[in-house]
Formats: sequence, structure tokens, C-alpha cells
Amino acid sequence: MEEKPVVVSMSNEIILSIEDLQKEGSKKLPTFKRDFFNSGSTGQITVHENSTAYSKYRIRPRVLRNVSKASTSTVVLGRRISFPLCVSPAGLQAMAHPDGELATSRACAKRGIHMGISSFSNYTVEEVIQAGREVGPTGHVMQLYTMKDRALEERIIRRAEAAGCTAIFLTADSPVLGVRYNEWRNDFRTPDGLEFPMIEKTTEMIKAQTHDSSFMAFNSDSHSWADDIPWIRSKTKMQIWIKGVLTAEDVLLAREYGCDGVIVSNHGGRQLDGTSATIDALPECVEAADGKIRVHIDGGIRTGADIFKAIALGAECCWIGRPVIWGLAYNGQKGVEKALDILYDEFRRCMMLTGCTSVSEISKASLGIVRADGPLARL
Repeated sequence: MEEKPVVVSMSNEIILSIEDLQKEGSKKLPTFKRDFFNSGSTGQITVHENSTAYSKYRIRPRVLRNVSKASTSTVVLGRRISFPLCVSPAGLQAMAHPDGELATSRACAKRGIHMGISSFSNYTVEEVIQAGREVGPTGHVMQLYTMKDRALEERIIRRAEAAGCTAIFLTADSPVLGVRYNEWRNDFRTPDGLEFPMIEKTTEMIKAQTHDSSFMAFNSDSHSWADDIPWIRSKTKMQIWIKGVLTAEDVLLAREYGCDGVIVSNHGGRQLDGTSATIDALPECVEAADGKIRVHIDGGIRTGADIFKAIALGAECCWIGRPVIWGLAYNGQKGVEKALDILYDEFRRCMMLTGCTSVSEISKASLGIVRADGPLARL
């Protein structure tokens, strides 16, 4: 029996899509918070194209296929999840809702997917994972920067592993922060009362610096493949994934240095503006991986059809950030659940309407690309 979409209504608001959630969630945030979460760097080209780039790919449905037993589930990071979507590590979630990462962890556990925990989480890795376990089985990864203080970096790794994380997501695209005009115009500073316990910063320490200067004080711009990957490997048995890859060359290096996977990502358009949309960078990264290393993607995913397209182009799994923030701002844990429910339902329907009965059946044959000079081009 076909599932009916759940309609959430608060007052006169009806939330049917991630676009609806963005609109209503953003309304609940003051300008400086909204700009921090929603904006990208400089001209906003990449943050915009991350989503619009999906529109040039068209879906090629197959008909008269028996999809009565279609399954959206797949195995990611050694655990079966309900569909190929997980929640990206995103910091400062308590700025969107007081429960922050705790609410997100509970929502992910309820939906049966993995969650990434940011080094800039407002709650500890132990608290976030425990919140999820109170709901059901969980899967978490720990996001990490290369830090000037190696002892602190090691403490984060040790705590994440002891708490039950399965992987380290090393953010590799941030030797410095991107140029974010809105943060500078607003003199953005983390609001009073919020802390960064994983990097051991109290409210008083945070208030003394801007977000940009605080980042520069602890982050190391001397990171390198040769130094960082062997060092992390010497400290943990967790998987090591590289987050922020956009080229085949870096996928090959990730393979060379024995990494377990890469996340094709441009930091949600918040670092270098004018880089390729992640969906456009994905095919060359998948080709370079050649099945020897796993490839995931984040950035700009706003519909279940977007997830379908990314899987068709070779991603094993997709990760989302801003839709979760909008859900938190809208209605805390229930808002995050709504975001995940929308994307799950849309992805499931997309699979069934294309005749796919399993995630493994989604392939390049399911897509075409729009050509200006004539008919749809098959991939």
C-alpha cells in the first residue's frame, strides 16, 4: 500500500517540500543567524549552482515494472540505513534551536540514517550519540580539522572513537575560511551561552573573537596528505574519509594514502566561490575512484530526485546540511524529522516511478542531460 506524505501544519503553514521548510524556518531566524546559515562566500555563485546544477539532468523512467516491493535501503559505513541520505556535520546547531545536535541525532536515529558531528558542535560527541541511542540504533561520524594543537586534535579523535563513531571526516578544503561578506558585515560572533566543547572553548573564550579569527587561531594551514593521513591513522582504527574533494587528482591521492572514502563537497559554497557544483564534479571523482574507494556527495540536495540523480552518477550516499538547519529552526527535532521524511518519501516515489526496485538498480541509464541543440543526451 502506497505511503501518503505527512503534512505538517503550524498555524497557517503547510510544509510539503524542503523549499517550504527553508522559507518558514528562515523566517524564524534573526538576520545575523539566517545569513550565517544560508549564505556562501563572495558572489554566492557556488552556493546557488550547487542546487541549480541538478536541473540539467533529466530522469529516464522505465514503465510497467513491478515496484510493489521496492526497497530504498542500502549499506553505508558498514550499517544498513533506510535510504542513501545522511546528515552532514554542521556546527552551531544550537543557534538554530536550543536542542541543536541532540535533536538532529534523535531525528537521524528515528529515520535510521547516519549523522556527522561537527568539531563546532554545541554539544559533546558523547551527548550527541547518547541522545540518538535513546531513540534507537545509531551511526555517527566525527568531523575534524587539522589543528595547530595536535594534542587537542588527538583528544577529539580518542573521544569520538570511545563514544562509538565509525569514521573521521577530515575537512580538507579549509586551510583558511572563505570570504563571507555577510559574516563580516554583521560582525558575526557566536551568541552568548553557546560553547564548543569538542574544541574546548567556553562562551567567554568564544565571545572574545570573531568567528573568522577564532577559526584561524586553532586551524592549521600547513595540512598535507603526507603529514595528516598517516598521523590520524596512527591514532585510530576508525575509517578516514576526506571531505571537500572536487577533482579526480585528489581522489587518486586519497587512494594513494589509504583513505576509506571521499566526500565530494565544496563546503556548501562557503569556501572558494566559483568552484564547480558538486553534482558536476561527481562523475570525474567516481571515475578516478574506480571502485577502489567509496564516493559520497554533499551540497545543494533539496529533493528526493536530487538524491536519485547523485546515486545514478555514482555516489554511494548523499549528505545534507542546510535542510536540517531549516528544520531545526522551524520546529526542533520534529522539523528535522520532517525534512528527512520529505526527502525519504520523494526518493522512494522517484525510485518507483522510474521502475527501480533497489538502490543498486539506479545507474547512468536512468539519466540524460539536456542539450541546447536537440534531444536529450543519454549518459
